[in-house]
Amino acid sequence: MSHDAEVRAIKEVPKLEDVKTLVKQLAEESRGDTLELLALLRFLESLHREISEGLFQDSMPNNRQALYALLKDIEANGGWPYIPRMRLLAFLQYLEEDRSAYGSPGGNTTDGGTDHQ
Repeated sequence: MSHDAEVRAIKEVPKLEDVKTLVKQLAEESRGDTLELLALLRFLESLHREISEGLFQDSMPNNRQALYALLKDIEANGGWPYIPRMRLLAFLQYLEEDRSAYGSPGGNTTDGGTDHQ
């Protein structure tokens, strides 16, 4: 969702601002605690899935005109909500960069020097 679409959504449903504030506060309280932040992200993803696969699907339009109106709204207001997952490759690259930053040799392995990818 674009920032403008997010602002519009929050204005349309004022309680969302409270939810956003609470989530940001929880994230700030967990700053530096990777496991706490990961738990928060997993919770948000689970909640997203629960709403998307349950309440949202149950509320889908049952006629063409209503479906068209929904699709136009989705197109006009920032597209489909999506929570991306960190890709494993990006995570491994991050670890490699971190290891390099601390001076660890990049090719060290425990299997006789063979670097498997």
